[in-house]
Amino acid sequence: QVQLVESGGGLVQAGGSLKLSCVASGRTFSSIAMAWFRQAPGKEREFEATISRSGTTTNYADSVKGRFTISRDNAKNTVDLQMNSLKPEDTAVYYCAARENFGLPTSTSPWDYWGQGTQVTVSS
Repeated sequence: QVQLVESGGGLVQAGGSLKLSCVASGRTFSSIAMAWFRQAPGKEREFEATISRSGTTTNYADSVKGRFTISRDNAKNTVDLQMNSLKPEDTAVYYCAARENFGLPTSTSPWDYWGQGTQVTVSS
């Protein structure tokens, strides 16, 4: 079992920045791939960014490419999502996810573990 706890959400004005963090426990952190998803009201949960076990490979949704950066610290068991140039449409609950198998899928079902989510609200 992997436990994930997100933090760092909040209210920010459009154009501002936020940094989300996720702390993992229960497994050797360097053995699991990590991802951030988000879910806006009335919408399905969608992929935002993934990062490989070593941190050398990252992928981003087109909607956040160039604005968001995913990173991990395997010594601290953390994965972060730096979000810049935020837009009102970025408003959502953001979830950290972990996966034990190889690959960095962009759909939700292959991800094994999920955090409880953290709310991000961007005002116009």
